[in-house]
Amino acid sequence: MNWIIRSTKTLKFHTNLKETVQPIWNDLTDYDWVLTDLEYMPNGNKIPIDYEHDYFLLPHKQFEILYQSEIQIIWGIISAIPKNTNLDFSIISTLSAEDKTAWKSNEYLIQESFLEIIAFDSGYTILKFKDENLSNQFKEYFKEQAIDLQKFT
Repeated sequence: MNWIIRSTKTLKFHTNLKETVQPIWNDLTDYDWVLTDLEYMPNGNKIPIDYEHDYFLLPHKQFEILYQSEIQIIWGIISAIPKNTNLDFSIISTLSAEDKTAWKSNEYLIQESFLEIIAFDSGYTILKFKDENLSNQFKEYFKEQAIDLQKFT
């Protein structure tokens, strides 16, 4: 239930959240979003993130603004978490997309993640699912472009 996308045949760029999350978007409305260790290319739209903070906790409506903006995430950890989850932001603010755990199947940088997306240097997008049905929807949509993370590593 862990995938990596390294080809951008159907994506405009890595990690285009709108294209990456599109096949499962409607199933993620009941989650908040944690974003940390971000480096991104803004596209001129007003977005609810900036370079002045180490992390962001966004309710679904704010994350949807980011989702619709087609921003390119170069580096970062993006996690869907159940609403009202208590998190230790002193730990979250120190997480890195370059952590070796990012490349390990079924190991989450943010333990509370329902879905974890790791953008790795504009060339790889890692997605880790705790829900098998969502994982299957994602794989069905991306087909051979979604490579099993365990086989890849």
